[in-house]
Amino acid sequence: MKPLTSPIHFHTAMIEQIPVAAFIGQEMIGSGKIVEITDFAVKIGDEFYMREACTFKYAL
Repeated sequence: MKPLTSPIHFHTAMIEQIPVAAFIGQEMIGSGKIVEITDFAVKIGDEFYMREACTFKYAL
């Protein structure tokens, strides 16, 4: 899985409805399509994941 490393990656994934996965360390804590992006968090489905605490990867 390729990591999302820049703001354009997050916005492209949201616009194109590309599934992503959120990780803390090696543990996947959530996955789905991005519905909202803030400076501090990414909302995937109904859950917010803190950008500073998580790693995000394309789930394809």
